[in-house]
Amino acid sequence: MKLLCDSSAFAKRYVLEDGSETLDHLLQQASQLTLCTIAVHEIISGLNRRRRDQILSSNDYRTIKRNLMEDVHDSIVLQITPSVISHSVSLLENNTLRAMDALHIACALEWRAELFATADRRQLNAAQNAGLLTEYIGQQNCCT
Repeated sequence: MKLLCDSSAFAKRYVLEDGSETLDHLLQQASQLTLCTIAVHEIISGLNRRRRDQILSSNDYRTIKRNLMEDVHDSIVLQITPSVISHSVSLLENNTLRAMDALHIACALEWRAELFATADRRQLNAAQNAGLLTEYIGQQNCCT
């Protein structure tokens, strides 16, 4: 299965929260994992917010960051191309959606993902409206 995870879903690999078990199950079934190029930045931003709020220790942050970067090396990272931009503009015009969320969906459409995973309900609805098969991965907590 060609799986694209947005940052709200993929962050659950590193921060145990509602949906982490579901994500692990999907990752085990995936033949290919893809991330939009912005996913790492969104996850790192959320982790640093947790570190500043002293929810996450500096040691834990370094461990999670190392694991994230190892996973990125084993994944397909999609770039923001003119076609992705075109898809994202259309998504923004036809849905209640944040700009970065539109980019994740646009990458999934461009790559022809077989499953799009998110923990964001508005993004889930927009992805479904765009014709993607979706999986809701618990509530959004960590990193977006």
